[in-house]
Amino acid sequence: MSRSAQIARETKETQIELRLEIDGTGQRDIKTPLPFFDHMLDAVARHGVFDLVVDARGDVEVDAHHTVEDVGLVLGQAFREALGERRGIVRYASFLMPMDETLAECVIDFGGRPAFVWGVGGALDGRWVGGFDAMLAKEFFAAFANTAQCNLHFRLHYGENAHHIIEALFKAFARAADAACKLDPRLGGAVPSTKGTLTR
Repeated sequence: MSRSAQIARETKETQIELRLEIDGTGQRDIKTPLPFFDHMLDAVARHGVFDLVVDARGDVEVDAHHTVEDVGLVLGQAFREALGERRGIVRYASFLMPMDETLAECVIDFGGRPAFVWGVGGALDGRWVGGFDAMLAKEFFAAFANTAQCNLHFRLHYGENAHHIIEALFKAFARAADAACKLDPRLGGAVPSTKGTLTR
């Protein structure tokens, strides 16, 4: 069974087409108007070993916020659709990612309820990386948690370089999401919940 999704979303602010294969090989084709954001989405596919195609356009002449947030919404929706009833998945995972002087952590639960915790403090406030407003990373992940219907928690243990901090967060997310989406053969396709469902 292919765990995949293809989504198109169009508003007056953004036009996004996205394809996701959870059980992929890390193939990716990322096109947005924001090169650093492309780099981060590329890292998600590569380190999560997801196949990911993103073609996003948006009103970046106004601000990059709409584009980054809406890609997060669409990627979260793609995960929600690709996981279906979430039968047999590990469900919970965490990953601690070092990157030079930075150590960042992501913890995820694809449990059917959205919650987002950004334990990064003020490390990215007012900072920019290659024309990318560093605080848009928070908006991306908050949007993802909302539509993926997952608990998504981040913690920055320490770090100085804004590029390293953001990249460590995205890579930690990729590895945690990959681990949480894996199928546990011991479950025999059962939903990993005492409720018997993770979708309502």
